[in-house]
Amino acid sequence: MKHRKIHITDVILRDAHQSLIATRMRTEDMLPACEWLDQAGYWSLECWGGATFDACVRFLKEDPWERLRTLRKHLPNTRLQMLLRGQNLLGYRHYGDDVVEAFVAKAAENGIDVFRIFDALNDVRNLETSIQAVKKAGKHAQGTLCYTVSPVHDTDTFLVQAKAMADMGADSIAIKDMAGLLTPAVTAELVSKLKSTLNLPVFLHSHATSGMAPMCQWAALEPGVDHIDTALSAFAGGTSHPPTESLVSALHDAGHDTGLNLELLDKATRYFREVRKKYHQFESDYNGVDTSVLLSQVPGGMMSNLANQLKEQGALNRIQEVFEEIPRVRKDLGYPPLVTPTSQIVGTQAVINVLAGKRYDTVTNEVKKYLQGWYGAAPAQVDAELQRRAVGKEDLIDERPANLIPRELSELRKDIGDLAESDEDVLTYAMFPDQARAFLQQRRDGTLQPEPLEPVAKGRSAGSVSTQFQITVHGESYDIHVTGANPVSETERRFYMTVDGVPEEIHLASLGDTSEGARSGGRARASGEGQVTTSMPGNIVDVLVKEGDQVSAGDPVLIIEAMKMETEVKATISGVVKAVNIAKGDRVAPGESLIEIE
Repeated sequence: MKHRKIHITDVILRDAHQSLIATRMRTEDMLPACEWLDQAGYWSLECWGGATFDACVRFLKEDPWERLRTLRKHLPNTRLQMLLRGQNLLGYRHYGDDVVEAFVAKAAENGIDVFRIFDALNDVRNLETSIQAVKKAGKHAQGTLCYTVSPVHDTDTFLVQAKAMADMGADSIAIKDMAGLLTPAVTAELVSKLKSTLNLPVFLHSHATSGMAPMCQWAALEPGVDHIDTALSAFAGGTSHPPTESLVSALHDAGHDTGLNLELLDKATRYFREVRKKYHQFESDYNGVDTSVLLSQVPGGMMSNLANQLKEQGALNRIQEVFEEIPRVRKDLGYPPLVTPTSQIVGTQAVINVLAGKRYDTVTNEVKKYLQGWYGAAPAQVDAELQRRAVGKEDLIDERPANLIPRELSELRKDIGDLAESDEDVLTYAMFPDQARAFLQQRRDGTLQPEPLEPVAKGRSAGSVSTQFQITVHGESYDIHVTGANPVSETERRFYMTVDGVPEEIHLASLGDTSEGARSGGRARASGEGQVTTSMPGNIVDVLVKEGDQVSAGDPVLIIEAMKMETEVKATISGVVKAVNIAKGDRVAPGESLIEIE
């Protein structure tokens, strides 16, 4: 094997904590390590994009643009890299070309040097605008292959896509193995054909979930891979990536140069090992080798987030059922690669199918849009009956979806008004309208408050806080197993548990708060056929009916957001709406009577 320079990109500041602790690492915990990271000799550091933007606004109450500017200041000598979802940018829908162009320009201006650009369906039509925008900004545009396994994906399919991205002006090609499905033989074949076909650098990004990623990294060397993604060992392994230090040592021993300083890497690793303890409440049970991914194909970031979301719903014990349902939903949707946003689309629908007890009795709005063609062309034929039920009589889309989206930036700017203090704020609003409006209002009011972090229990190591115990009340003993918690607001929390094996839900609310913002819970349990309820906790996005309205069974009556996806909840019977027990913005729980129809 010819000795040469192998470049390393570390994902410690983005994909590593997205995969292992549900993207919860705060900027304040990144900065102390920046001096070591900046001097270590990395080709780039992935630090932005993916789910970090969402997590900053939704959970951490940080301005994601300020995070980027701060990291740029503290990492002056290293390329900063982000993950961009093509026409989806960082949200969950396609945006108008003017929004894509503005977002890329601002990301470059605020500090991003390398844009790893992908489309969840590998539909290259959805990459062209963002690639051109990156080139216009004078930055590195990296075209990405979302590797997956299905009856319609093979090496030739990926080569055709890579050639199309190269023709669009991509500066390099990345193989993105988000679920850890690559095998060493396939890796060697794909890298070899990419290197012989295209005159571009090839990057390898492979999650360690199945245990094969280190073997794939080594298999990629002989055919000529140029760049490899790793994670510092404090946040490596499991659903994250192979450890940086191990690969660097192996490469050095084989005579390859990485330019990385192991002593500096060790300092950073020891620091992040302590930082990780702070986030023990977000640790996934799925952070070791899990060969079941070869069947479920659930990618690393999706797996930890899915476990966290099910835990919040008190349904973590049903995660295996969800893993078994995911491949079935994926087949019905024409075998999309499982990467954001399709991983959320497939995963959320699988959760609903399992928790509701009936497949596709409720279909999320995103599944409907997917089946209609708003995300692009599905890799294979979708289930025709499901498509008919979801889309109804609406037209199907067979062109680039963004062709049908008018320029929307000026309208977005008008919608958010003076809450937006910069162009960046407008773009944040474009990504997540409801969350961004709340964030910007709280910022103005000086009330931004990140979600609380649970302290580590005395005498216990991080991650081992007891969730199972026994209590005795008036001589009676009860076995308690806490399965999840959900801080709904500053005034309300919900806990999910089993008491002697029976699932229970406890609501804790501060006394004396009767403000409109505290409205949540206190609703009667649904007990009749005409009482509309939901199978999972979430926030009410819109109420579509009012008292006195005549509705038919199957008519949508409200829209709920759960697991970052919006779902229409439909009338269970035909009749007249007698009571509406919810308002827009309310938090609701499974089994509550939300709307009453007689």
